[in-house]
Amino acid sequence: MLKLFDREASGNCYKVRLLLSFLDTPYERIPVAMKDGKNVIDSSYLQLNPRGQIPTIQDGDVTLWGSTAILCYIASRYDKSERWLPRDPAQFGQTMQWLELAQNEILSGLARARAIVRFNIAADLPAVQQLGIRALQVLESRLGHETWLAGDAPTIADIACFPYVALASEGKIDTSSYAGVQRWIANLKSLDRFVGMPGI
Repeated sequence: MLKLFDREASGNCYKVRLLLSFLDTPYERIPVAMKDGKNVIDSSYLQLNPRGQIPTIQDGDVTLWGSTAILCYIASRYDKSERWLPRDPAQFGQTMQWLELAQNEILSGLARARAIVRFNIAADLPAVQQLGIRALQVLESRLGHETWLAGDAPTIADIACFPYVALASEGKIDTSSYAGVQRWIANLKSLDRFVGMPGI
């Protein structure tokens, strides 16, 4: 059975849990604690993930770390419909471009703002919030007229971008003026087998 090294409050871990739920794929959760803003890990965990971060998965002989890599692997391995990671070249490329946003402006803006406020991480909150607002503007440029980020159905692009957008208020960023983003959040929450996390 797939093992997920995980923390309940982590948006990046939640991405993995959400995809596994949508795919109805069983897995074992192994909690990783946090103290003073850092993961509590030992040398055995560093052998699995030399970055010392979460999430990490073990699936048989496969060990992977980083939410983007894990989402791509799980979709490729367990989604026989090929819906969550489309194989069509154009739609695949569109999915990848939104994964770029998730790992750049969303992570450095929305997720970082949440970490500053919630976990007392030292950083320039107003500057980080501005980057988060820019991420929302980019999302709204698509979601103001389309239902999903890449094509006509949800993909791992939506899963990758979703958590820290839905948790933006925890970084003192207001999303209420982004109507397309608000619809998208509601649409994701309405999908069969949707599961939440604290704050969502």
